[in-house]
Amino acid sequence: MLVARFDLLLFSRVIAPGGRAWGRGYNTVVLQTVFLDAGGVLLFPNWSRVSTALAGHGVNVSGEALSKAEPRARKQLDDRRTIGTTTDASRGWLFFDLILEEAGIPRSEATAAALTELHVYHQANNLWEFVPAGVRPALAALREHGLQLVVVSNANGTLRKHLARIGLAADVDIVIDSCDEGVEKPDPRLFEIALTRAGARAETTIHVGDLYQVDVVGARAAGVRPVLLDETGLHPDVDCDRVSSLAELVDQVRAGIF
Repeated sequence: MLVARFDLLLFSRVIAPGGRAWGRGYNTVVLQTVFLDAGGVLLFPNWSRVSTALAGHGVNVSGEALSKAEPRARKQLDDRRTIGTTTDASRGWLFFDLILEEAGIPRSEATAAALTELHVYHQANNLWEFVPAGVRPALAALREHGLQLVVVSNANGTLRKHLARIGLAADVDIVIDSCDEGVEKPDPRLFEIALTRAGARAETTIHVGDLYQVDVVGARAAGVRPVLLDETGLHPDVDCDRVSSLAELVDQVRAGIF
């Protein structure tokens, strides 16, 4: 009887919504595929370029200050109503307005002019061109662990070309750009497309993203286990797994948590 109760306790620890056997410290599912968002996980805005564009219009703020403001702005943006009533393209420039506000820069004609200039650059080249130092080693470590890596991102149709330009294309196996597919996260169909393209199963896949209402909600609706990248610890109460970095994700994969 005690053995039966102990087995039941173990089992209860690893059953996730939908009946899948997941759980920290005890995992009966063999992870095979990792979905990764691009912006906010692999890539970040080139804050030096943003700072220079603003300075050209008389607005002085350092790239470092903008970078520090980004997580707080992202949390503001990560609102169910906002996500539900906007598209990724329209949210992008709201995001930059929020970053400026968090950095203590009020909206003005000057900031609007600078953002318009940056929008032109983004359409041609993609402004999200900064790759943190830990990204490539983490991707290499995940691959060494035998995992298939799939980028699943809301983007503007230039993501594949952009990843090649900044030297990340060879570090992943498949790239899913929402603009090419005609559907964007949190719609679960984008994850379903990614699963099909990768020949992967939802129960052996995790998705790592930076927005709860986009990445967690969308992945979960497709039956994929979500992992929220929460670098600054602003989301302590979310009902999903969290990691503070891709390096921590690698450690947890190696430990069998995923």
